Amino acid sequence: MEGKRSGIANFVEGAQPYIAMISLQFGYAGMNIITKVALNHGMSHYVLVTYRQAFATIVLAPFAFLFERKVRPKISFRLFVQIFLLGLLGPVMNQNFYYAGLKLTSPTFSCAMSNMLPAMTLILALLCRMEKLEMKKVRCQAKVVGTMVTVGGAILMTLYKGIDLFQTTYQHWLKGSILLLFANLSWAFFFILQAITLKNYTAHLSLTTLVCFLGTLQSMAVTFVMENKASVWSIGWDMNLLAAVYAGIVSSSIAYYVQGMIMQKRGPVFVTAFTPIIMIIVAIMASFMLTYNIYLVRVVGGAIMVVGLYLVLWGKYRDYKENEGMIEEAAIVEPVKLEKKKRKLATVVEEEEEEEEEEEEETTTSSLNDIEMQRNDTTSNVDNNNVTKLPCPPPPPIIVVIEV
Repeated sequence: MEGKRSGIANFVEGAQPYIAMISLQFGYAGMNIITKVALNHGMSHYVLVTYRQAFATIVLAPFAFLFERKVRPKISFRLFVQIFLLGLLGPVMNQNFYYAGLKLTSPTFSCAMSNMLPAMTLILALLCRMEKLEMKKVRCQAKVVGTMVTVGGAILMTLYKGIDLFQTTYQHWLKGSILLLFANLSWAFFFILQAITLKNYTAHLSLTTLVCFLGTLQSMAVTFVMENKASVWSIGWDMNLLAAVYAGIVSSSIAYYVQGMIMQKRGPVFVTAFTPIIMIIVAIMASFMLTYNIYLVRVVGGAIMVVGLYLVLWGKYRDYKENEGMIEEAAIVEPVKLEKKKRKLATVVEEEEEEEEEEEEETTTSSLNDIEMQRNDTTSNVDNNNVTKLPCPPPPPIIVVIEV
């Protein structure tokens, strides 16, 4: 029974990253649908980004203060610059570019363009030496081929019957594609920089809170520059408020924190490999909620992307197992080396102790000999002195006999 329980526990522990990332994709899919409705109602995407980060900061700040006040590292100037850039790349650049492209196209098209994110992240990770590409190994080949297959499926879904499905003009479609491309590029840079920052700033909640807070300030400054009307800030109890709250809590606060936790163990490529799932979820949701048509080629493209996703995940799984094996081997080898060092040290100590004992015995023996010699010398001196001081016996008396 204990073996079965431990096996189930290991399975659940190993499946947690996959379950968490798939759950996040459902959250992102809902954000795409709700945000599209809010943008169609006339909400400014600059204002939406600002409110989104503000709500995320308000939700995360109490938890970060309570749970990480004792483990929060000090922020150096270099670390502050990294956090500032995270706020610029993620909340400001990525979200504004993405919302602008989403407004010009559709949720399905935006998610299909996001499927290029794994390829961009893999290339950046290779350039930053965060991923090793050994083409002689099958797992590396699987990651490369899987990334290419995923991108191919996304292109197939995007280009074939694209204008008929999205019901938009060619100019809007082209402009939206360019904006979404920049959004994916900034998002890929965000993941790489987040993985680097987490090595020096291990307080995940605090880091997410700081990124959202700085993102709020930066987004506010951008909104003041891009929007001249004060009326754009007005928000009521409608879809605009729901879009800001939902995106802030689910897509910013929870998503940033969970992605950071998983990224620290599995790397940025693993996190971005699940992006294609969003497109499949959004395509199904949009067909029911936004009355978009689903073509057979979209289903084929989605199936191709799933195959590519499986190849990438398989390659990352083999990477993880190999690293885990190396860690276990190191955990076994290091104690053995340590034990050998302890034995050598113990042997050296014993030898030194034996030498010290021998030296002490020699010193003690020589000291005893010296004391004995001193005693003998003293005794002989005393005897000689006593002999010289004894009085000489008187001479025998002489008796003279006179005869008369």
